[in-house]
Amino acid sequence: MNPKYKNSYKNPQKELVSLSVYNSGFQKCEPRHQWGPGIRDHYLIHHIITGKGFYQANGQTYEINAGDTFLIYPQTEVTYYADSSQPWEYAWVGFQGSDAAIILNATDFSPSSPVLATSSLKDAILAHLRGIYEAHGNQFVDSVEMTGRLYCTLALFLKHSSAAENTNTASSYVQTAIAYISANYSYPITIEDIAAYVGISRSHLFRSFISVLQKSPKEYLTSFRVKQASYLLKHSSLSIAAIAASVGFENGLYFSKTFHKVMGIAPRDYRHHEINTGAV
Repeated sequence: MNPKYKNSYKNPQKELVSLSVYNSGFQKCEPRHQWGPGIRDHYLIHHIITGKGFYQANGQTYEINAGDTFLIYPQTEVTYYADSSQPWEYAWVGFQGSDAAIILNATDFSPSSPVLATSSLKDAILAHLRGIYEAHGNQFVDSVEMTGRLYCTLALFLKHSSAAENTNTASSYVQTAIAYISANYSYPITIEDIAAYVGISRSHLFRSFISVLQKSPKEYLTSFRVKQASYLLKHSSLSIAAIAASVGFENGLYFSKTFHKVMGIAPRDYRHHEINTGAV
């Protein structure tokens, strides 16, 4: 039996809004090695290289073998552990972002079916996950490269989805809305503007966002603007008022209150901590 090992990387750069790699790695586990019960705040894909183990989520227990891939959803209590006689070895990648739910919604993964038999893709999946890990580093360019390789990895699951030829209507609406927000967030756009661009009613847009992202269009727009503001606070010398205007807030006081509500800290304090400690 190969000795246990763990190669893991946690990405300190999580500034990309559409998709960011949070962590990646490889691990050969000891018999019965367990994580959980617990909750992750991001998506996490595990691909089994050798051995087997068990995954518990939403009241179900899944036996997982070499070649299989399982997905952990954010804010979902899970437990997973290695088999007692054939402990698994796996590769993983954790990620989050507005594109994550849209892409995964178009694959065969779902909360009720979080495990896929991917033996026919095992070499390709492993190569892509290895590529993500090998691209790691502490610079912004490394995050961009890791994210690019993650997109390629997720594309594998899209291409081989049983519904690959069908377009998910809600996902299509949300994707179009996000593209509009990405191009126009610095202007005082409204939810009505977004719905009009997509070509559906405000209520239909709301239902689409809730079904795909589990958040409303307004919550997404606010989160997107705050994320952009966070980047400017960290990487520019613009005043708080100028940053507020740059990300679509016409009222500086409202921006500060919104930023504090989302981030748990005032914009000025956020900038101070980032400059002096590099983290909040």
